[in-house]
Amino acid sequence: NTPPSHIMRAALMRPVASYLPGHATLRFKKLLVVIKQTAYEEYSQLRLRGQAPKALRWKRLESRYKAHKQCVNDLIAALRRHNVEFSTVNRVELDRQHLRGVDLVVAVGGDGTVLSAAHFLDHGTIPLLGVNSDPSSPDELASSVTKQSDERRSHGALCMCTSLDMHDEISKVLYGGGVLSNRARIQTIVKSTFSETRLVPALNDMLIANPSPAAVSRFRMGFISKMDTTDSGPLQDGNLNGGNESDEQQQQQLINPTYGTVTRFGGIPFGVHRSINVWSSGIWVSTSTGSSAAMVNAGGSIMDLNSPELQYLVREHMLEANSGMECKEAGQGLLSQEESLHLRWNSQKGTIFIDGSHMTHDLELGDEIKISNDAPPLQLFMRDYGKASTDPKMNPITGLSR
Repeated sequence: NTPPSHIMRAALMRPVASYLPGHATLRFKKLLVVIKQTAYEEYSQLRLRGQAPKALRWKRLESRYKAHKQCVNDLIAALRRHNVEFSTVNRVELDRQHLRGVDLVVAVGGDGTVLSAAHFLDHGTIPLLGVNSDPSSPDELASSVTKQSDERRSHGALCMCTSLDMHDEISKVLYGGGVLSNRARIQTIVKSTFSETRLVPALNDMLIANPSPAAVSRFRMGFISKMDTTDSGPLQDGNLNGGNESDEQQQQQLINPTYGTVTRFGGIPFGVHRSINVWSSGIWVSTSTGSSAAMVNAGGSIMDLNSPELQYLVREHMLEANSGMECKEAGQGLLSQEESLHLRWNSQKGTIFIDGSHMTHDLELGDEIKISNDAPPLQLFMRDYGKASTDPKMNPITGLSR
């Protein structure tokens, strides 16, 4: 008998699987190396057009560019020594056609490069390995002097190794070693008036807000679950379209003690419950992987990395003095595997920011959003810190207390 879906998914989400190298056969035969485009390269193009900012520190940018290029050259030389077939592509030029026949993607740069590459691995069948090409020096990490370290360097939290130790770590992975983790991701579907759009899975987090940080984000937030109904008529945002029923009959069909308002995604009816109107600066949604980034700094909590749950947090939730405790507590919580978050966007403009500012989706008044962890997990190679890989209170990438 096939196990229930929630049991299969729980097994899939066990975060750590170790591979011990014990033979000389390559485990991965064709690699794609995704290379970051540095700030030095981007600003150099602007300088040719006379558009570069005047306050740029060119020597520092050039130094970081050289460190990155040295890492890329060293990685390519290492792959050639191992006789591995590989191709390279700039991060900004990455396309799905580059993934044909590839069985491992290596992202060279920092966390942003890892996140960009992960967006193209939406099926979760190709593993991803990140290399931090320009890590902070040990002296910078140990320093307690304010602004001693360069805050523009990537933390490398999603990278398995750095330019300092990648030779050993890459070799280990190529021959069957390394720590491979299945990371939960956020699946988002946006339903507009005439279409439904499935967005790329988010590995870290997602921000839904008005594109202007000074504007109020208005939306209705609730939870949805599949409902059993024999009604085949189209339902949208709690309304029947094209039916001959009276207003009273429609209301009786759409509001019931079990589900409340009904909506549809992919033609499947869902009951909306525990919904509230929200005035705020938007809403954060994060995975356990991203909970130690923007989410915790916005007032959320760091999650157990083993958890497949999602965390949500309304930003600057504007509540009236007479708001009940239920309304106050509704702005923050965890989304279980069986639940989906539902938003009905009530502002004229809105934007979904996926894993930062590079990947976005615009919203219009009346759009509906379904958020869940239904996306296929990402296979991500992570640094092995021994105890950190089994202690949920320790970051398995940095080895530090979370």
